Amino acid sequence: MRSVKEADVAGKRVIVRCDFDVPVEDGAVKDRTRIEKNIETLKLLLQNQAKLFLVSHLGRPVNQDPNFSLKIVQPVLEERLSKKIVFQQDLESVTSGEIVLLENLRFWEEEEKNDLEFAKKLASCGEVFVFECFSAAHRAHASIATLPTLLPSYAGLKFEKEMVELERILKNPQHPLIAIIGGAKIETKLPAITNISKVADKVLVGGRLMFEIDKNNLSPNVVVASDHVDEKDIGPQTLESFGNEIEKAKMIVWNGPMGKYEEEKYRAGTLKLAEMVAGSLAYKIVGGGDTISALEGLGLLEKMDFVSVGGGAMLEFLSGKRLPALEALGYYK
Repeated sequence: MRSVKEADVAGKRVIVRCDFDVPVEDGAVKDRTRIEKNIETLKLLLQNQAKLFLVSHLGRPVNQDPNFSLKIVQPVLEERLSKKIVFQQDLESVTSGEIVLLENLRFWEEEEKNDLEFAKKLASCGEVFVFECFSAAHRAHASIATLPTLLPSYAGLKFEKEMVELERILKNPQHPLIAIIGGAKIETKLPAITNISKVADKVLVGGRLMFEIDKNNLSPNVVVASDHVDEKDIGPQTLESFGNEIEKAKMIVWNGPMGKYEEEKYRAGTLKLAEMVAGSLAYKIVGGGDTISALEGLGLLEKMDFVSVGGGAMLEFLSGKRLPALEALGYYK
């Protein structure tokens, strides 16, 4: 997998698969975090005299719902890049301009169908491809799984950083390594629990998973929460035992809250655990939208050493699954 740092882009049109899947409220971008993650790569390409063709999805639109138009991120990008951006609504012809922003990829049903002809049409809009959307790396969509195979392709700076950090967990962890897995959806979390238990010293399981998981088929180093509050939060005994493990840790990876933290009554488990993790001297990697929201609400997100932008992609990578984006970029060769 080649880095954008080694790409020859001078005078070339570079298609950048960005991550502009931001929360929107009252017709405006509510949180710029994901946009910010793309800026370093975009600035590097511009410094190297590239012309940019930016593509991304936003939400899950039904047909071409104007509420999901990527035009909403245009002013934010113009502000951050200090440049005028041309907005392109269709793929009939490529608009000229130093920076062109294409309409929401999911306005074309061929995107999620991973349609080859659609990928070829996208590829015709540039000469080089850069991938900077780790949060969707596990999706077998046209711009993710096929487009990179049609052009000279490179990993963006933040995408590279994601891979370095997540590889560290599976290939070169510091011990004791403590993994904390919470939330729900046992079908997506169990493979990660199983795979990471092979390298972690302890895997601590909370959230809805504590009721969904089959404790009889777990590795001995997987510790499931032992008590709860109304089945909506981990209890005090669990907090104490989890805290004892966190105290020993040299590395911590956390994905998923410990309970229904949005409700005051069921917030203690997630927030007290977050305080323990923040106070640890271990190297701390966290991911998943709910985990990040909880840490932001506590003002503890900055205490983490690395924040992964892709909850689902992070889990699938930690599960040992081959991600379509990584496959297309030659990561596994």
